Amino acid sequence: MITPPLPPPARRPRIEDYALIGDMQTAALVCRDGSVDWLCLPRFDSPAVLASLLGTDQNGSWRIGPAVPAGVPAPYADRRRYVGDSLIVESEWDTATGTVRVLDFMPPRDGHGPQLTRIVEGVSGTVEMASALSPRFGYGRHTPWIYGENGRTAAVSGPDALWLDTSVPGTEKDGAVRHAFTIAAGAWVAFALSWQPSHTAPPEVPDAEAALVQTTAFWAAWVEQLRYDGPYREPVVRALITLKALTHGPTGGVVAAPTTSLPEEIGGVRNWDYRACWLRDSAVTLSALLRTGYRDEATAWRRWLLRTLGGDPQNLQIMYRIDGRRELPERELPWLPGYEGSSPVRIGNGAVDQLQLDVPGEVVETLFLAHQHGVARCENTEALILKLVDYVRQHWREPDDGIWEVRGDHRHFTHSKIMCWVAVDRAVRLAKDGVLDADLNALTALRDEIHAEVCAKGYDPVRNTFTQSYGSTELDASLLLLPRTGFLPPDDPRVIGTVDAVRRELSSHEGLVHRYPTAGAQEGVDGLPGDEGAFLLCSFWLVDALALTGRLTEARDLFERLLALRTDLGLLAEEYDPVTRRQLGNFPQAFSLLGLTESAALLAELDRAVSPVMAA
Repeated sequence: MITPPLPPPARRPRIEDYALIGDMQTAALVCRDGSVDWLCLPRFDSPAVLASLLGTDQNGSWRIGPAVPAGVPAPYADRRRYVGDSLIVESEWDTATGTVRVLDFMPPRDGHGPQLTRIVEGVSGTVEMASALSPRFGYGRHTPWIYGENGRTAAVSGPDALWLDTSVPGTEKDGAVRHAFTIAAGAWVAFALSWQPSHTAPPEVPDAEAALVQTTAFWAAWVEQLRYDGPYREPVVRALITLKALTHGPTGGVVAAPTTSLPEEIGGVRNWDYRACWLRDSAVTLSALLRTGYRDEATAWRRWLLRTLGGDPQNLQIMYRIDGRRELPERELPWLPGYEGSSPVRIGNGAVDQLQLDVPGEVVETLFLAHQHGVARCENTEALILKLVDYVRQHWREPDDGIWEVRGDHRHFTHSKIMCWVAVDRAVRLAKDGVLDADLNALTALRDEIHAEVCAKGYDPVRNTFTQSYGSTELDASLLLLPRTGFLPPDDPRVIGTVDAVRRELSSHEGLVHRYPTAGAQEGVDGLPGDEGAFLLCSFWLVDALALTGRLTEARDLFERLLALRTDLGLLAEEYDPVTRRQLGNFPQAFSLLGLTESAALLAELDRAVSPVMAA
């Protein structure tokens, strides 16, 4: 068994010490000690107003918790949980004088701007409490002008304004707003932080109690749509709620994660901004939602996709901003030291200009899946599929940067070619179903041509495995997707050989899988120095590959070991270090959670298929 994560060191919260709250337009991370250390307003990709996650308290934070003397570390909550199937976090502290509870949430926007609501409740006895809000605009760089107006507190910097509402009197000093109060059993105090453009009138004073009722009802209604019949309901629901939280309601875009620059190696340089909409990540996220009953998100994403690509898929990018804009210039923020000194801190993402030929395959696969799940037919979607297939026709023979965004020379990555095949194969199926008006013979010929080349150039017959790229000896975890794509039957010896080879050469510590051979301190396959953790999505891919190749017991055992790596709140980052037993990378990560969801759905499906046979 994989040992669960160790308690966090006193010097710094671990990534997994954070809870996610959000309103489907932005998100915040709340630490076990009651501090909100990351919040971008008004959108996921807006500059952070609380950024101590990547620096110090001087870069913006908001702590509410039991009062402690100056210089004494804030205590971690004794208990915390999500309230039911919601995105409302409940934290409880036991003190020498009593017990206190804090509820943190962001109500879905309904005609108002973003709000972060924090409700303090007395559970027993009395507890001395403290709130310290230190907003720092521009990713922790700018101290705002703070002033009082009509019993409210405003913090203004350039175009942005924050308004803090509470019944407790406070003071301001050195750019921080502080409140000290005593909470007794049965009493409660609310704090609400609202964002508004600084040139507009102040927002209305929020009604915290009504916001709590609204937020609870929203998540209850959303979870009711779930269509999952399997033994892993709790982790699946939590993963799906988190994926929903990463969708941008107004546009339908899906961010890969709500954070930037959380490191793939502590102290390393692999620190990237994931607050963008990768076509691949978004498509696969929607696939997980579709498989579990959520069609509205797929419809909204399809509209986002059509608007974003317009009539010009020939100029396809791998990622876009959440509103469909193409510009994501990458730059560094030198005033932020990075999480545990992991620098540089980056915003934007230079990989936007890469060529990744697997992307059309993921997009067409999701549109195909939407059709299978009854999402209404759309002529514009049919035109887009044909244009994406034409894009594949023109480019599939080219080398590319691959799924892992290698910042080096282009290669003929085997996975990219297989996904080109997927794009054409799904178009063939739609044409056969009469959904797509296309030249079936031409599509079939293209599909067969790609298939023949991949089998000839991407397969090593001596080792009985497909390889990372044509002519290479390296393996790649993306090859674990072979049985899922339908490129070859799961019982094909080449598929089984590939799964076994990847499992043997890229996995360690009981099934945790690395994306590709790690390089230690040397320059790796991605052209960067250092190392990284095991990639959690790839580990779920191994679950799927084992299940589809007939090893259900091994698949289920690995799946349950991976579930044990989740935080106490059911969240996963991008990677995991089995040596230090820490989560790594941006958090929470859509890729990891959709991998969990898809594996759970596959295991349930295969269990249902096996049960009648066993009964017979």
